[in-house]
Amino acid sequence: MAVAAIILAMASVQSGAAYGKTLFSAIGPQGVTALRTSFGALMLAAVWQPWRGGRLTGGQCRAVVAYGVALGGMNLLFYYAISRLPLGIAVAIEFTGPFTLALMNSRRPSDILWLALALAGLAALVPMGDLSSAVDPLGAVFALGAGIFWALYIYFGHRVAGQLPGGRASALGMGVAALVTLPSGIGHAGWDLLGLAVLLPGLAVALLSSAIPYSLEMVALKRLPPRTFGVLMSLEPALAALAGTLLISEVLTTRQLAAIACVICASAGSTASSRHR
Repeated sequence: MAVAAIILAMASVQSGAAYGKTLFSAIGPQGVTALRTSFGALMLAAVWQPWRGGRLTGGQCRAVVAYGVALGGMNLLFYYAISRLPLGIAVAIEFTGPFTLALMNSRRPSDILWLALALAGLAALVPMGDLSSAVDPLGAVFALGAGIFWALYIYFGHRVAGQLPGGRASALGMGVAALVTLPSGIGHAGWDLLGLAVLLPGLAVALLSSAIPYSLEMVALKRLPPRTFGVLMSLEPALAALAGTLLISEVLTTRQLAAIACVICASAGSTASSRHR
C-alpha cells in the first residue's frame, strides 16, 4: 500500500503538471502557478487551520517565509521550464537540484560515480549535435533554477519542520508561496484568472499537484524507510515522461529517454547505496 501510495502521488503531480500545460495559452505559466499555489493554500488552510497554535516567533516567521519563497520560486520556474520543454526532460533536469544537495552531505567515493552518471544524462540533453533531440536552452536554465529552488525548499523545509508541526508549516508555507506567485500571475493574465474557463481547471491542477499527492505521501512516509522512499522518488522523471506522452502527446527521442534514464539510475543508485547517517 505504501509503495502504491507514493507512485500514485508522483503520477498525480505529473498529471497535474501536464494538465496545467494546457492552460498556458490562456493564462501563461505565471497564471497557472498563481492558481495552483492559491488554491493549494486554501485547501491546506481548510485542512490544517494554521491560525491555531498560537503566534509565531520571529525565528519561526523567518523560517516559514524562506520555506514559502523557495516553494513559490520552485513552482514558478518549473512552469516556465515546461512551457519550453517536454515534461519528462524538465523534471529530469530539475531533479539534479535535490540530488546535488544529497551528494553535498555525503563523503562516499561511490557518489562520484553516481554524479558522473547524472552529468552524463544532462550532457545528453545539451543543445548540441543532433538538433532534433536538443532542448531549449532557456527552458533548461529555468529547469535548473527550479532544481536550485527545490534544493532550497528541502533545506528550509527541514528547518521549519523542526519548529512547527508539519501540517501547519505546509499550510503557512503554501500561503507565502501564493503571495510570491500571485503578482506575476495577475500581471500577466489580469482578470482572465477569474474566468470559469480557467478557475475550474486551475482547481483541478491544485488538487492533482498539491492536495492529493500530499495526502498520499503522508501515508507512504509513515510506512516506508527513508531509503526506500528516496529510491521510489527517483522514478519521478520517468512518470513525468509517461504523463507527457499519454496526456499531451509529448513524444521523446531515444537519446532523451536514455538521458532521463541516466538521471534516474544515478539518483536511485546513490539513495540505495547510502548508509543511514
